[in-house]
Amino acid sequence: MSSFLSKLMGSNSGKGSTAAAPAPTKSKVLNFADTAPSWDELEEMVRAQHAALGVDFWADVNDGPTHAAALRRTFGSTEPIRVKLYRDHAAWCPYCHKVWLQLEEKRIPYVIEKINMRCYGDKPPAFLAKVPSGLLPVLELDGRVVTESTVIMALLEASFPDHKPLMPPQGTPQRARADSLMRLERRLFSDWLNWLCQSWGHDRAKAQFDATMDAVAEALEADGGPYFLGPELSLVDCTFAPMLERINASLAYYKGAYIRGRGRWPAVERWFDAMESRPTYMGTRSDFYTHAHDLPPQLGGCAMTAEGEPVAAALDGTDGVHWRLPLEPLTATSFPEPYSRGDDPPRDRLAAAAKLVRNREAVVKFALRGPGQAGPRPVSAPLCDPTAVPALEHTAACDAALRHLAHALLVGVEAKQVSPQAMQASPSAPLAGAPIVSALEYMRDRVCVPRDLSYPAARQFRAHANWVLDNLQAA
Repeated sequence: MSSFLSKLMGSNSGKGSTAAAPAPTKSKVLNFADTAPSWDELEEMVRAQHAALGVDFWADVNDGPTHAAALRRTFGSTEPIRVKLYRDHAAWCPYCHKVWLQLEEKRIPYVIEKINMRCYGDKPPAFLAKVPSGLLPVLELDGRVVTESTVIMALLEASFPDHKPLMPPQGTPQRARADSLMRLERRLFSDWLNWLCQSWGHDRAKAQFDATMDAVAEALEADGGPYFLGPELSLVDCTFAPMLERINASLAYYKGAYIRGRGRWPAVERWFDAMESRPTYMGTRSDFYTHAHDLPPQLGGCAMTAEGEPVAAALDGTDGVHWRLPLEPLTATSFPEPYSRGDDPPRDRLAAAAKLVRNREAVVKFALRGPGQAGPRPVSAPLCDPTAVPALEHTAACDAALRHLAHALLVGVEAKQVSPQAMQASPSAPLAGAPIVSALEYMRDRVCVPRDLSYPAARQFRAHANWVLDNLQAA
């Protein structure tokens, strides 16, 4: 999914084939006044809230918990780094996801080079010279180039036996069980795609998928859970995680069907809760909105049903509720997206504001693609336009609107609107509101989880962006 921060890291990405959430429909777009704090003032506010809340969203992401922006992970080791992982920029690819999880769980020192998926940009010639197929993930171990995720994962287990083994020893009953579960994962993948992507044979495809999910739930219960091989996470969980995450998101969005939060498969719900207790998984976890739109360009399309339409409206924010303040608390049974870790609104707003303030120059330029011109080389994800020309003539207005957005995130909308720095309509002001509506819509709809923000922070950003849009538009 194209991201308002992706330009800072040199990535081009896009959203899937369904429509984005539109801004509120109003009859008149107002010009507005630049009453927002300066970026320097906003930066001081971020630092003060970092200190007050005991967090630092500007800390080096390479050294802390799993983070989508990290490029060099040593886990405190001073030994030479032997592993290089090539994974996709947007964290869309499920096969990259499971190798990434394995490296984080085993704490194998590694570096990352991010490569575009074909659906959101061209691959670098240097990478294609090394891997002519262009397929991801790719691993370099001691200079040896290895492709295909299953081969990569087996190689990592064999090459780093002292780093938290994630598979039972060969020749044991548990290894045979693990191998059988890997085959079950492939069966689940096939039955999921058969239901998700076809508009015919709905009942038959659903029944087949449900039967396979019954087998998955039974497998999770066999050794007592919460993981597939019992109380400890294994490579089986790393392999299932990307698929179950994407299944959970896509079937809710397109079919109105949930595998979590509805009580049919309690063992699966316990598995999700256990995974969400792990920083390794939470650093890689996406959200339903991202997956609902990143999957169609990868799969060639997804088939929507009537049951999916209200869930899609909630996930896209077009229902007028779910991208709006005040936001409901997040829980393991939240609609439209379950999230057992819950949320922390002050911390989540700060995370969004800190990212915006730190990356402000790239954000302004990216947002101005909205009122800008389409690029000459569009890609298959419709809302990705890596060669777009931003409307830089509106830089001052976009800069001011984003400072208003950052200020609202930092102090809250109620406090902002009774302050001298309130967002005010100004018919005589030089800052034109109409192009900024387009800019904010463009940016809001392209926040990618986890690459840009965590899910709780992303939903705060989207809702506060809508608040700014409302202030730019009069009834």
